[in-house]
Amino acid sequence: MSRTPAISHRGSRHFSLHWRSLGPALGLALLCLAGAWLNSDFASLENLLNVLSRTAFIGIIAVGMCFVITTGGIDLSVGSMAALIAGCVIMFINAAAPWLDSPLLAVILGALLALIMGALCGLAHGLLITKGRIEPFIVTLGTLGIFRAVLTYLSDGGALSLDDSLLAIYAPVYYGSLAGIPIPVWVFVLVAIAGGIILGRTPYGRYVQAVGSNEQVARYAAVDVVRVKIITYVLLGLCVGIATLLYVPRLGSASPTTGLLWELEAITAVIVGGTVLKGGSGSMTGTVIGAIVLSVISNILNLTSVISVYLNAAVQGVAIIAVALLQRR
Repeated sequence: MSRTPAISHRGSRHFSLHWRSLGPALGLALLCLAGAWLNSDFASLENLLNVLSRTAFIGIIAVGMCFVITTGGIDLSVGSMAALIAGCVIMFINAAAPWLDSPLLAVILGALLALIMGALCGLAHGLLITKGRIEPFIVTLGTLGIFRAVLTYLSDGGALSLDDSLLAIYAPVYYGSLAGIPIPVWVFVLVAIAGGIILGRTPYGRYVQAVGSNEQVARYAAVDVVRVKIITYVLLGLCVGIATLLYVPRLGSASPTTGLLWELEAITAVIVGGTVLKGGSGSMTGTVIGAIVLSVISNILNLTSVISVYLNAAVQGVAIIAVALLQRR
């Protein structure tokens, strides 16, 4: 008699894990069918590649966000961080190209600067959260305002633009392709594969999930919680840097509105992908699918008149609340 509840509990948990892994993929498949039914242009190769290219920015950031949320943390500043990095990279390339007398070298160093700035911002977050013992929500809410305010100051409230001659050199990073697939998509795939391997097949990945499951127990198990959290935020910062260096040549400019609501999209992608909001269980495959789901929804709204495209953020907000309710149940 006593085994029945245990068996029932195990069966329920197995179903939950199974649904968490298959649910996002099923949702994406249904969305694609709906998109093709509503507009025949949706299923064209050109449109699908466009969707994947636009997914790359948020998808790369979502890979890093998956690690943070799996530890039970959050980062609300990624959009503002990307805006500040983009502005600084543009300023640096414009200033360095004449001084170095090599536009290509200036662009390469600018891309390196994006990675360094992303890592340093992540390091600052990690130190404030662990050494300063401040909640991640408070820290990143504060830096959200700081990063965007600094960019607004640097741009004098306007836009920072890359010189046309330098933009022509930088443009292939976004507009170029390899084997017919846009370069941002290739970078997204590589980052996602690396993230999946780190999270699922390394001791660090197991520590990330252990910290998110129960931080106190992880400490008792000799896990260096402080180190794990700092590395996690540095990884997210690197992902933001990678996404930004791909984004800069798209428009060739940065303004106070650059990266607006990227944090909402990245968090939504992670949650829709099946990662538990309270931490302890992360899905990198689900995160990738979640990011694609958001781009597909946006693309469908652009191609059809079912719902206004201006309600895209509202759709994402509803998705976060709905998935959170499902996870609670």
